[in-house]
Amino acid sequence: MIKKSKNPPGGKNTRLGVLVSGNGSNLQAILDACTNKEIPAEVVVVISNKPEAFALERAKKAGVTGLVIEHNRFSNREDYDLELVKVLKNYNVDLVVLAGFMRVVTPVLLREFPMRVINIHPALLPSFPGVHVQRKALEYGVKFSGCTVHFVTEEVDAGPIIAQVVVPVHGNDTEQTLTERIHKEEHKIYPYAIKLYSEGKLRVEGRRVRITDCMEPDGPNLHNPVVRFANNDEKTRK
Repeated sequence: MIKKSKNPPGGKNTRLGVLVSGNGSNLQAILDACTNKEIPAEVVVVISNKPEAFALERAKKAGVTGLVIEHNRFSNREDYDLELVKVLKNYNVDLVVLAGFMRVVTPVLLREFPMRVINIHPALLPSFPGVHVQRKALEYGVKFSGCTVHFVTEEVDAGPIIAQVVVPVHGNDTEQTLTERIHKEEHKIYPYAIKLYSEGKLRVEGRRVRITDCMEPDGPNLHNPVVRFANNDEKTRK
């Protein structure tokens, strides 16, 4: 259960710890949203398992602490996650955000941050969990794909869904073009989901995420989960 916002009125922002492995475009979207005061949150630490990750440069440019904790220095996933927990707690992180973090987190991390770890997946879960999802979607012949923000649980890509964006699949799409269009929507929906969390509007009931006081552009109470259509594809809804 996620209770109403624990931040007092006018209090400090939700402290985000972002885990990354690569380019960090979703990290950049979150950093921008925080800087522009679009969400009541701040990134206090960025951690990568890969020292060459460009996401670390994004953190540095934003004046955010960037740390490297290489996974190959640890004998197992649990020991690695113990180190992550130690660092995240040192920075008093409220919410752990996986932004292209190419590792499966273990119960060691999830127990310390229960329903306080979120992830974004480039497909409409529960369809196409795992990796290479755009390729799988095209091979399967689906007409719609998209992205999903969800709470992280021990089962990979199976946690309660917070929000989704629907992206139509075009007949001439390649894996690259579909990926690029989905990424554009990820950059919108991830800060939005963090905003809902930071404002204390999320409540988990079993597998369902209830969103309180939520008004969507297309009408009231479009939630559980929030589902949006890509803005540039509105005509497909008619």
